[in-house]
Order: sequence, then structure tokens, then C-alpha cells
Amino acid sequence: MKTYSVQELYNLLIQADESVWIEAKGHGDTNQSLMESVCSFSNEPGLGGGYILYGIAENKGANGKERFIIEEIVDCDKIQSDISTQCASMFNLPVRPKIDIEQLEGKNILKIYVPELPSQQKPLYFINKGLPKGAWRRIGSTDQRCTEEDLYTFYQDNTSFDSSVVKNTSFEDVDLKALDYYRKLRKEVNPKAEELNYNDLELLQSLECITKDGYLTFAGIMLFGTKQVIRRFYPLMRTDYIRVRGNKWVENVDERFSAIEFMGPLMLQIDRMIDAVLSDLPQNFSLKEGQIYATTKPDLPERVIREAIVNAVMHRSYHHNRPTQIIRYNNRIEIINSGYSLKTQDEIGTAGSDTRNQLIASIFHETNLAEFKGTGIRTMRRLMQEAGLSMPTFESNRTSDTFTIRLLLHKFFDEEDLNWLNLFSGNEFSDNQKSALIFAHEIGAVDSLTYVQLTGVKNEVAEKELDSLKKAGILLQKGKTLDATYYVLNENIGQKDDISPTTVTEKVTEKVTEKVTEKVTEKVTETQKQILEILKSNPRITQTELAELVGISRVHINKNMAKLRDMNLITRIGSDKGGHWDILE
Repeated sequence: MKTYSVQELYNLLIQADESVWIEAKGHGDTNQSLMESVCSFSNEPGLGGGYILYGIAENKGANGKERFIIEEIVDCDKIQSDISTQCASMFNLPVRPKIDIEQLEGKNILKIYVPELPSQQKPLYFINKGLPKGAWRRIGSTDQRCTEEDLYTFYQDNTSFDSSVVKNTSFEDVDLKALDYYRKLRKEVNPKAEELNYNDLELLQSLECITKDGYLTFAGIMLFGTKQVIRRFYPLMRTDYIRVRGNKWVENVDERFSAIEFMGPLMLQIDRMIDAVLSDLPQNFSLKEGQIYATTKPDLPERVIREAIVNAVMHRSYHHNRPTQIIRYNNRIEIINSGYSLKTQDEIGTAGSDTRNQLIASIFHETNLAEFKGTGIRTMRRLMQEAGLSMPTFESNRTSDTFTIRLLLHKFFDEEDLNWLNLFSGNEFSDNQKSALIFAHEIGAVDSLTYVQLTGVKNEVAEKELDSLKKAGILLQKGKTLDATYYVLNENIGQKDDISPTTVTEKVTEKVTEKVTEKVTEKVTETQKQILEILKSNPRITQTELAELVGISRVHINKNMAKLRDMNLITRIGSDKGGHWDILE
């Protein structure tokens, strides 16, 4: 990698706001955070290493030059020595970064260059954590904890999890109806396919679903196994279709409409899942000239539903023994499955496919259950646009190791949308901004990545246009996640004459501190107000998730919440894992 001065690196940060190979660290960042960046730069394949600028704090709520605060580093020699010692002792291998002291605007800054390790020495990991949790990667501009699947990247293991052998299984655990259905679909695609001439055992062997020793592979169980064998080995490997009242998740099971469990061979379950969703969608009636009977079809194209469901079961991570969820709200469908996208958020929907489950994907493609590799999401976007619906949105979350697809059910800019947008007739918004407002109105929130997916603009344009909505007082910024700036609608959004930045600030301050001022005279900081607001809307949120939303470290979240507890403003109900936060009135 080219050698850069601190000034050059700082200029690059200001221009791009974020960088894959440059990381700013200030006094408020923990030592652990610094070492995680060292680990990430050492591990990330093909990055060539990276630079850490110690002495430049990050203000994640700002952009450009205002986003970075140059701090004074005192006792540079001691800090330099401490970092070198930790790099040599905390990991399974000693790391030797190049550390220089340079000046920026008259203040000392530590420039730390961390080289990428040779492939045979990867992965680097924290000794006290082990693998995989002790290893970190550089994903976009963030440091991410490694998963089991990341280890395949380091060890260059091309085998996929679905090829693993499941002991104590046999051909008797195969659902022959599923095998017959495979033959039917395969014949429709290629009537002369050679494998159609094989007997059942030979067919399974050719698909790598059973070994010569007679054991089923994981793909064999998921695609062709009986319900009994799936329940015996993987009782939570199912799909749940959940019908929820309203537009928000309901914790109380009794308040949901219904839930249907789909367990059994995927070859037979895919169509059942699709039928269940389609039968629950609003239908359009049409009677063409010359027809005797009316025809019906759902507003949401059937092919979109098929692609979304197939994508979920084909690309999910089967390392996690938990269900895929299809959640039907009044205004949308959300499909949540285990396993973050192997592509970066920016690459989702681009040509080509990174496949987790090679055997399952291959069988889905050769039976036309799935689109050609890498075209499914693009097909969904095209069909939704042709139907006059909002573009589908996709959320990949490495922290929770999940992938979410959202499909809004109503046509954008219909009469109801236009009437709602008329509340802001005094403002001039672009069509892109109107789309984002409607999305936030339906879902309750919008972030810059979603804005990009809805409109097709670049991320820097999305950030700028969302920021203008914030300045207009219509959106309230709730911090930054790992990948995007996150906004919610102002709760007074329905009051046309009450929308201005000044009014919004007054309303939010009044709402957050209403009970606070009755109990304590100690000032509640803006960060603590933000924490209180988030806890009100999501009492079960973790401190790690809070840190991402507020845009500060987990250590600082912990300190602020301790102060709120000391002021008797919040309390913990129940255990650390199963409990929730309560705002004290």
C-alpha cells in the first residue's frame, strides 16, 4: 500500500466521510475498539492493510470536515509503546504495525499502519476469545466480528455447509413424494436430462444428497427428508407464516392473527408457503370484454413472492437452528431469515451470486424454482416497479446475522398518499424524498441505505436529501447504524401548521424531559434524551444495538445508562437476557 501522510489521510476522510482502509479513533474510543481495527485490517483479504489515525474523534451526526474533531495526543511515546505491546500480546500472532507521530493543525496525531497478514497466517484473532468470535474483518467502513462462514474465506474451503453428512440417517428417511416432484419439475425444464433415467437412490447420489455409505447430506434432509427426520435432527428448521394485527410487531402471541408452521422437505414446502401468502393478499377483480366470469389477481405480483421466499430458504444460514419468518402486516410483508448477505449492502441486486448453500441452490436453479444466479432481486425490483409498487428493500445485518426483505403492499402515490403529502404543501420535495416519506409513514423509519434502494441514487445523495428532510423538521435523526444514518418521522407529522425545526426541537425536548424535570435537577444530556426515546419505543433493545443507533461506543452507552438509573429514570425488569427496560414515570 502507498505511504500517506496524516494530512493526506485526513483529506481523504473528509472527502469520503467513510473509508474502507482509513479509521479515525479519538480519546472516547475504547482500547478494545482500536485493537479490533488492527485485527480487521490484518485479516481482510485483498485490502492490503489499513491506516488508523489516533487523535481524530468522529462526530457521526455530522458530515464533511465537521464530522472529524482533531484532538491533542499527550504523552505520544507512552501511547505508542502501549499500542505496540498490545499488538504483540493480545492476538494469536504478534502484529507489528508501523507507528509514526505527525502533526495536523499543530496537534500530535499517531499514524498507525497495519499491514495485511499473509494468507497462511490468517485469521488473526484475540487469544481470550478464540475462533470465530475473536476474529474480525473489515466490511465496508466498519469492523465486523467473524462468523463461521468467514472462516471458509480464510481457510479457502470451497465446501458448503449443506454438503455436510448427517450420521444416523438413511434412504428410509427420504420423502418419495418430494423426489417425484423434483423429477416432474426437472422434466419440464429438460425432458432429456440424464438423471431422469436414474433410480431414486442413484438420483439422490447424483445430486450429492446421499453418500455412498447411505447417509443423507444436510441438503438431502432439507430438500427431500421426511418431516419426521427434519424434526428429529433440526426441529427449528422450519418457516413460520405470522399474521400480525396492524403495522407493528406484537410481542403478545394472543394478539396476533395466526401463525402457520411449514416443516418438511423444501421441494414440497415452497409452493405451500407461496400459496399461503398469496391467499392472504388483497385481490384485484377484472372482467374483460367477452368474459363471463371475473378474474382475480393479487396487487403484489406472484413471481415477486416466489422469488422472495425462494431467496430466503436458498441463501439462509443453516448454521442457526431457528425458523425463517414470513410476517404479514396490514401494509407490508417482511421475510426474515438467518444469515447476513455475503455481498455488501451496495452490491445487493448486482449481477452474480455468492452462494452459501451450493447444493440447495443448484437444485433450485435446475428445476426453475429459482431465477438464474444473481437475477432474482433484479427481477423483483422490475416487477414491483411495473406494478406501480414501492421498490422492495433489503436489510443485511451482520450483528444479528439476519437478512430482511420488505415488500410494501399498496401502490405508491395513490390518493391516500397524495392527501398525506399535502400536509407539507409549503415544502418542495423531490419525488425521491416523497417516496422516502411515504416509506417512513408506512414502516415508521427510513435510513440512507433504504433511500438508495427506493430511488436508485448514490449514498451521498441519499444522505444529503434525507438531511434536508431533517432540517425541515419532518424527520428526526436517531443516530447511525453500522452502515447508514437512521431517521424516524416526527410524531407531530400530522399537524400541518406545527412542522418547523424549532417546533420539533421544542416538542421532542418537552416529551423526553416531561417526567425528568419533576424528579431531578441534574441536567439530562442530549445523548441521554436520545437513549430514553429509543428505550420507550424498544424496551428490549440491547446496549450493543443502542450504541449503533446513538452512534457512540458501548462503554459510553453503559456509562450513560448507569447515570439514568442513578437518577431513577430507568430500571431493568427481569434478567439481562430475557428482561426489558422500564421508563419510570
